[in-house]
Amino acid sequence: MDGELIILPVERAVYFILAFVAFGLELWAVVDCARHRANAFEATGKRTKSFWLALTGGAVLVGAISVFSMLNNGGNGGFFGTLGLFGLAAVVAASVYLADVRPAVKDAGRGGTRNTGPYGPW
Repeated sequence: MDGELIILPVERAVYFILAFVAFGLELWAVVDCARHRANAFEATGKRTKSFWLALTGGAVLVGAISVFSMLNNGGNGGFFGTLGLFGLAAVVAASVYLADVRPAVKDAGRGGTRNTGPYGPW
């Protein structure tokens, strides 16, 4: 039995799952960015809300192209694929927002510090 008959479908399935997970991460980042107030971004010293919306929106666009190209090309995403240059940049942009900007903006939206418990500061 030829190894390509076994490996190729598994490889395409893994690439599709990675593309789908990356698209979900990028979609989460843009939706979260859209729901916060613009002044919370400036109060935390991060870039403006429009900058992060453009960056995460572009990431969602690249992620959507990646997922749809995987569906149309039978699992071969090409240059926009899951591990391609643009796909990697889109995942990194969404991850930077979620790991660095989101906690700061979320904390500024509450109006308090992160050192608060259920009964007040600790």
